[in-house]
Amino acid sequence: MSTPAFVALARFGLGARPGDLDLVARDPRAWVSAQLTRPGAMPRALSALGTGQQAAAEFTRIVRRGAAAVEQNIRQGARQAYVEEAGLRTQAQVESDQPVHERLVAFWSNHFTVSVQRPVILSLAGPFEREAIRPHVTGRFHDMLLAVARHSAMLVYLDQAQSIGPNSRIGMRRQRGLNENLAREILELHTLGVEGGYGQADVTAFANILTGWSIARAEDQNLGGFMFRPFVHEPGSKILLGRRFEENGEAEGIAALEMLARHPSTSRHIATKLARHFIADKPPPALVDRLAKAFRDSDGDLGHVTRLLVDSREAWETALTKVKTPNEFVVSALRACAPGFDAMRALGGLRSLGQSPFAAPSPAGWPDTADQWLAPESVMRRAEWAMALATRLGRDRDAQAVLDTALGPAARNETRTWFSRAASSTDALALVIASPEFQRR
Repeated sequence: MSTPAFVALARFGLGARPGDLDLVARDPRAWVSAQLTRPGAMPRALSALGTGQQAAAEFTRIVRRGAAAVEQNIRQGARQAYVEEAGLRTQAQVESDQPVHERLVAFWSNHFTVSVQRPVILSLAGPFEREAIRPHVTGRFHDMLLAVARHSAMLVYLDQAQSIGPNSRIGMRRQRGLNENLAREILELHTLGVEGGYGQADVTAFANILTGWSIARAEDQNLGGFMFRPFVHEPGSKILLGRRFEENGEAEGIAALEMLARHPSTSRHIATKLARHFIADKPPPALVDRLAKAFRDSDGDLGHVTRLLVDSREAWETALTKVKTPNEFVVSALRACAPGFDAMRALGGLRSLGQSPFAAPSPAGWPDTADQWLAPESVMRRAEWAMALATRLGRDRDAQAVLDTALGPAARNETRTWFSRAASSTDALALVIASPEFQRR
């Protein structure tokens, strides 16, 4: 049986560390809410890393040296930067005293995916999460949306920096045109949702509105930072979702993003994704309705919406049926076992389980439902990883203590029976980590 403390740690956190169940049991809701009412500090492990502007500036300089220099940078410097950031990000999750905040960072980073499946993103994905996501997870949605759309990682990932208005001065001269990737993904994935009531004409109009949003090059000021280029901006008025946007340069895009952030379809799309992530693969419709209303009434106050979710009856009464993603599985196992953190081992485990950091297969991000993570091969890999971790730690860990930390009152009678019959402490530890109830949150 799951106690409120276990629900708080599993549903809203990243799993229990030794002593957490007793600590959180004093007031589980207050433990969750406290992490939503104070700003989340930048994890110490990440605080010394470089900025996205620095990474974009370096890449811009390398591009000017030609394709061979770009290829060498991707193989060496950019990949090394990615591995360092991915390892430190995982370390921050394992060691965090604010796991609720870390869960929100991961949720919103996945919602606004940029992926190293495109190698040019290797050195930008980490700064993107630190700069465009982390500061806004309990702030206003429209502020996060604007930060995302202006960040060099998103501008590169979805080719916005290459988009040129067909009738702009540069477009007419070079016969180059529009790129609709960013406009389409903002509408389909980030705001309205696939059933949000837009059409192809809206995608094209929005893409025209966003022309000129780019990255400063070597000849510009603010190298690597956001830059609006008026000579590639599509002139004239545009109509998006029935609203006319008069010619106004960069301000057109800002106004369009604010409109989309406040659209009723956006409130429902965000409410559904939050409820699906934290409560159930098929979220309770009444809860989605309440969250959508809170989003609209609070002008997209994500802290307010998340607190309403935490305070809901469904959050504490719905069974823990969500399946942990590989990242959540690995992080929660390492938190429960409290090992000395080894970044390369952790990243190797995530890679073998199919979820390397910042490597989602598409702009839609990682899936968030059980059917995507419970294929037979995936379950077998989790069991193998659990045994590998137990083999490395078993002699130095009290398996009973890990059982009490990781599962506590949620441990099924069957799990306790098999645990008592385990031939060794290594087998017992592996059984805890691979148990069905440990896979759920």
